Amino acid sequence: MTVLKGILLAAGIAMAISTSAAHAQDQLKLAVGQRGNWDTSISEVGSRLGIFKKHNLQLQILYTQGGGETQQAVLSNSVDIGVAGGIMGALSAFSKGAPIRIIGAETTGGQDLYWYAKADSPIKTLKDFDGKTVAYSTNGSSTHGVVNAFVQENGIKPRLTATGGPAPTLTQVMSGQIDVGWSAPPFGLEQLNKGEIRVIATGNDTKAFKSQTVRLLITNTSVLQEKKDQIDRYMTAYRETIEAMYSGEEALKVYADFVGVPLAIAKRTRDEFFPKEALNPDRIVGLDTIVNDAVTLKYTAQPVTKDKLDVLIQIPSRR
Repeated sequence: MTVLKGILLAAGIAMAISTSAAHAQDQLKLAVGQRGNWDTSISEVGSRLGIFKKHNLQLQILYTQGGGETQQAVLSNSVDIGVAGGIMGALSAFSKGAPIRIIGAETTGGQDLYWYAKADSPIKTLKDFDGKTVAYSTNGSSTHGVVNAFVQENGIKPRLTATGGPAPTLTQVMSGQIDVGWSAPPFGLEQLNKGEIRVIATGNDTKAFKSQTVRLLITNTSVLQEKKDQIDRYMTAYRETIEAMYSGEEALKVYADFVGVPLAIAKRTRDEFFPKEALNPDRIVGLDTIVNDAVTLKYTAQPVTKDKLDVLIQIPSRR
């Protein structure tokens, strides 16, 4: 074999290995509610840190205006995984026979979601929501569930209005189109610091959502059957990313760069609003109460039974 042939052969082998490695990157399409929230950024941060690549996964991420849109993308098979779908919306869809499965908890507790008014607004308490326009993101989202709980638990009759994400909601509040807006850190922290808006209530001001799982990781039944190995690897990488986001500053810097906020704001968002356990994907907390609340809030006609919950919830085991 000549030297030239040897070089060409070596180059061909190297190219084949490189091509094989590229092909090993399985692709998963994600619909993620609310771009930039700390909890919804796990897949983005993990991708930027190379954690999902380590598990031979390449993520294609589509950002939606809320859990309702995310769930619809899952149900229509437009994506493989939905991130931050509302738990009440998932129970409602499942009870009606929709092909939905839960593969993890996304956020537990409603401490990150808050409702606010302009600083000069006369609205100061939940009772003052009566007759006012009150925002939520999309139908079936966690914010939709919270405002419905506000209504049921306080006997009020606000005009609930879907406003999409935090940015367009803030615009509508500041321009007087909406009386009460919703948001989640880091969005709105600058306006709060400047005294332009006031927090009226958080998701933890409800019995239905305080210390209970409010958002989920979901998939379509057919995806879970056809891509179970990829789903398992996704969850493994997802867990590793959470560990990285709560240890050291590398992931924090990646998040700050992704959202476009100072590192101090990113750190405040994590430390003040998202305790690590709130992002634990392996535990759906308060399920018995949630199932009953779904009936009270009219998401399901009757409680989803334990046998059916065992079908709905398919969280991959830790490897």
